[in-house]
Amino acid sequence: MASSMTSPADRSPEPGRGATVPAPDRKTDAAPPAPGRDARLDNAKFVLIALVVIGHAIGSLRDYGPASALYYWIYFFHMPAFILISGYLSRSFDASSKRVEKLVLTLAVPYLIFWTIHQGIYTVERGGLPDSLSVLQPTYALWFLVALFLWRLSVPLWQRLRWPVLIAVVVSMFAATADLGGTLSLGRVVSFLPFFVLGLSLRREHFAHLDRLWVRIASVLVLGVTAVLAVPISDHMSRDWLFWTNSLTDRDIDPLLPSLGLRVAFMGLALVMTVAVLALIPKQRTWFTPLGAYTLYVYLGHSVVIVLLQASPWYGVMSGAPEMVVMIAFGIGLTLLLCTPWARRSMRWAVEPRLTWFLREDSVLRDAKEAGGPGGGERSGAGGRERAGV
Repeated sequence: MASSMTSPADRSPEPGRGATVPAPDRKTDAAPPAPGRDARLDNAKFVLIALVVIGHAIGSLRDYGPASALYYWIYFFHMPAFILISGYLSRSFDASSKRVEKLVLTLAVPYLIFWTIHQGIYTVERGGLPDSLSVLQPTYALWFLVALFLWRLSVPLWQRLRWPVLIAVVVSMFAATADLGGTLSLGRVVSFLPFFVLGLSLRREHFAHLDRLWVRIASVLVLGVTAVLAVPISDHMSRDWLFWTNSLTDRDIDPLLPSLGLRVAFMGLALVMTVAVLALIPKQRTWFTPLGAYTLYVYLGHSVVIVLLQASPWYGVMSGAPEMVVMIAFGIGLTLLLCTPWARRSMRWAVEPRLTWFLREDSVLRDAKEAGGPGGGERSGAGGRERAGV
């Protein structure tokens, strides 16, 4: 599920580090493309966020075989792919005071706002307060903001290590043998860590290999074969394997070694499918390229809609082909709707809150804002709308 949301300042030297982003068109509220932006990544981010929304939309159709198979196929790779892109776009994060302050404003504050909204819906649905009101327990889909916050803070550490990806895989595998509970979604934070670190390790020239003809042909085969495999897997394997949340010790597999093998297999499957999807994503600008800058709006906005749907009396009773088509169309429509200028304007207070007033007087972002400069709350250009990395 869902999540990758970075600002121009958080992007790496290739492409576009330090580029000046043109001001948005006041009539359309859309910004011209920033110099050096990678169209392939923007295209991929839009496709992946659409798959996130579709996956959540059809999640209730678990008893209908084709919908269940599609759900498994999407969950094989969509979040690992998003996380890998988020890691790639986080390479310039240096843990400076300015970057940390921006991280708080663009991830921590929206997390608290949408956590409160979700809890409000749960309270109305249940007719009383939920069992736990701890902000350390992420509500629906908000785990990704927590994970990205923690991953970003660890960027300088991974960049100092000689074999960061290997170490991240080892950490992820050993952590899978412990019950980390639901606090801060640490299970997912550690489980998905290798994909973020792999993204950190990638360079622009690595993406050039995706343009080779044999890679694209192989990618079509990979996605086709995995779509076929999703059918029996969805019939015989628990969804817990898709969420990367719980410890492997609670699986119905004993001894633990086969569980570790399956975890490695799912990692490999996610990586191969991520490469396949990126290879087939257009690298040229398309009609949806600009929409790739608004994935944070879609990610957070759709979470509220899905939580409301889950609270409705008819959620979970749908089954069959017509319902599947309706929910897929609903997911696509919701994705496009949340990218529209008026939808973004209505959500900006929560997705991009300008709360530099609560920072200390010596804050870099607050000083920049008061001086009229591009502080942490600026919204100029497409990059300002994707600062969180989804």
